[in-house]
Amino acid sequence: MINPITINVPGSIEFGAGKINTLTEHLKQNKRVFVLVDKPVVGIIKPIIVKLIDAGKKIEVSTEVVPEPPIESLQKLLAPVKAFAPDAVVGIGGGSAMDLAKVTAVLFDSDQTTDEIIGIGNVNKRSVKLITASTTSGTGSEVTPIAVLTDTEAGLKKGVVSNHIISDVAIVDPELTVGMPPAVTAATGMDAITHCIEAYTNHFSHPLIDSLALQGIKLMSNSLEAAVKNGDDLDARADMSLGSLYGGLCLGPVNTAAVHALAYPLGGVFKISHGMSNSLLLPFVMQFNLPSCIDKYAEIGQTMGLEGNLSNESMATATIKAIRDLSSRCGIPGDLKSIGIPESAIPEMADAAMQVQRLLNNNPREVTVEDAQAIYKQAYEGSFSF
Repeated sequence: MINPITINVPGSIEFGAGKINTLTEHLKQNKRVFVLVDKPVVGIIKPIIVKLIDAGKKIEVSTEVVPEPPIESLQKLLAPVKAFAPDAVVGIGGGSAMDLAKVTAVLFDSDQTTDEIIGIGNVNKRSVKLITASTTSGTGSEVTPIAVLTDTEAGLKKGVVSNHIISDVAIVDPELTVGMPPAVTAATGMDAITHCIEAYTNHFSHPLIDSLALQGIKLMSNSLEAAVKNGDDLDARADMSLGSLYGGLCLGPVNTAAVHALAYPLGGVFKISHGMSNSLLLPFVMQFNLPSCIDKYAEIGQTMGLEGNLSNESMATATIKAIRDLSSRCGIPGDLKSIGIPESAIPEMADAAMQVQRLLNNNPREVTVEDAQAIYKQAYEGSFSF
């Protein structure tokens, strides 16, 4: 039986070099616009802001974007937005900027609290236009119904999942990613590859999404290293942007699984970036899932261009090694020990990861707390069992 599926996407998706300039057209009918933007791209979008002001728009620009955004940073943002009373909210940046913009758009004029909207389907409404523009090739947040916040007290990331936070307009402009540093390019790129792999091997995978996932894997596995080593390579940047967009389109209907669940404590407790956390854990979760994913991993390997007259099992194993090798060539550490995660934290992280059942339920193989500890242990040592 083919799994049932529901696909909700932004009303408009703009993709291509220079597409950020469509922002003025999409805001033609709006009068008061709140723009939340990552600091490094303020200069790039300044001419657009000037055009909007010249057109008579009231514009409020904030660069109060905190990586892996804590709930406290959202609360701090809401008061000035409420006072400004926008009729449009725009988030420009990486996942943190876009996620904050998405949640701000539904909360600033709402009676709901942050705690009340966490979870699946808990947002009551959104009354303003929402536009997101990605400046990294990673999270896919510009097209997802998901925003992730950090609960610092619990040491865990928590998701808001709702159709009300799907953007009205999503803009993916590869030129906005050209200035991204190599380390960020690598981590966000591996994050996007993780989205595609977890969607394709998901317990709730679907043929409509499989095609997007495989195409995303093909584009990004062939272009990530080039984008890391030469950030001005616009062809590589375009491939990464499109692959990341494909990954984002996979997230709403199918979503991620154990890699992301186990990554949450790394970000929540140790402040390891989302992309880095996923990059480090991906090969080890793939190894755990191998018995349930032999044919699909073999297909991924062929999509990546791995050659050889291999059995599906041998190709699947080679695929896991190739994913780790790609990550290594892009400068990402190969184990948790090297980024300062203590071995003593493994039991606590495993317990925290088990709370993320909305993602663990998607995994192709059931994950127990003992399994989570074993995966963290292998990731700590950086060693495979094959």
